[in-house]
Amino acid sequence: MIRRSFLKHLAALSLVAAAVPATAGASAAKLKILMKSAWGSDDPTKAAFPFLHGDALSEAGHEVQIFLLGEAVSLMRKSVANSVVPVGWPPLSEVLSKIVTKKIPIYACGACSRARGVTEADLNEYGAKLGNPKIFVSLVEWSDKIITK
Repeated sequence: MIRRSFLKHLAALSLVAAAVPATAGASAAKLKILMKSAWGSDDPTKAAFPFLHGDALSEAGHEVQIFLLGEAVSLMRKSVANSVVPVGWPPLSEVLSKIVTKKIPIYACGACSRARGVTEADLNEYGAKLGNPKIFVSLVEWSDKIITK
């Protein structure tokens, strides 16, 4: 009898716990997030992810910075950005406009940019800056989370 009563209370308690969201009463922590990507225009969907996800994270109230290296720096050329259309997502040029409007910092590896002919004028189009290993280290130290794409 006692056992049956205990089991009824236990079952009722688990139903109540399931009905209350885990985040009830708790505020979500605002994070500092570094998005790092080396994907270029050869894979438009992967190339767009750091910008798409950076935009979404910013919308959720998180602080975001983006660091591009390798082939990803070529996305800072307007002609390349205008030609990148990820599968199932808006064109990269639209997403970059949102990133610029929100003033989300973008850094492009300096050595990678020079090797690919990406100029400071190209970067200025998106408010981006040349990055280097020291800047990358400072971004890693600044961030709570690092997302690599």
